[in-house]
Amino acid sequence: MKVNIANTAGFCFGVKRAVNLVYEEAEKHAGSVYTMGPIIHNETVVDDLRKHGVRVIGDDLICEDTGKVPPEGSVVIVRSHGISREIYERVEAGGYQIVNATCPFVKKIHDIVAEKSREGCTILIIGNPEHPEVKGIRGWAEGECYAAETEADIRRIPFSAEKTVCVVAQTTFNFDKFQELVEIVSSMGYHVIVKNTICNATKERQTEAMDLARASDVMLVLGSRASSNTQKLYEICRSQCVNTYYIQKLDDLENEVTNFPSDSCVGITAGASTPNNIIQEVSQHVRGFCTDARGEL
Repeated sequence: MKVNIANTAGFCFGVKRAVNLVYEEAEKHAGSVYTMGPIIHNETVVDDLRKHGVRVIGDDLICEDTGKVPPEGSVVIVRSHGISREIYERVEAGGYQIVNATCPFVKKIHDIVAEKSREGCTILIIGNPEHPEVKGIRGWAEGECYAAETEADIRRIPFSAEKTVCVVAQTTFNFDKFQELVEIVSSMGYHVIVKNTICNATKERQTEAMDLARASDVMLVLGSRASSNTQKLYEICRSQCVNTYYIQKLDDLENEVTNFPSDSCVGITAGASTPNNIIQEVSQHVRGFCTDARGEL
């Protein structure tokens, strides 16, 4: 059996930076560190941070564990997905020490949206309207702003014919689908400015996943079901390999995949919020299937 792990699998730059920042602050300010929502979409990482005394607060600044607002002077970390301008200003007004772990690529979108909306453009975000990153991006617009992830969503938007439409993308959105939706907006006759804000690492990860899935008998996609970029990877891989499985933890692998033929080729990729130890754990377990069956790899 051959097991191939995607080179791009696992933590991306923005996620690694955010997670490292939280651990550093937890060490310096034990018991006084809070993150605005889960720092990343990975339950294993969030649980480990909780063991280090890191708590999660919502947009209302209420702590999920205690039901109280953090004491003044506490460290509040803005997660990698970013937050709206209104919420950021609310945190500032609370007298907290702010550590901004917003992914630099997401922060770039905030700046574009703020600038173009001030110029009078209507903002269109191609992405999941309910995703924290998209909600945060919308919060930096100073005028009309819409979010859409399907053609039907776009057709329902009451664009003004007099305004230029500035199109940006959720950083983890499917690149090909983004291009399709941009073409639809352009075909509707509006003056369109397109800013392709999909992270380069996302595009590389999706391209590699597609190629790997196409060459595999079984494809494993590792990551949280709350992770947008992992969901996109699963969709891409499933389109190329019918035996594609969405694995959040080792138990999922044991429950969903009962057999790997000894002559099969297994591909493994992982979302940007998936720790390396989970990738290694799963890959070792897959290799163990063949060892158990034949006493060899």
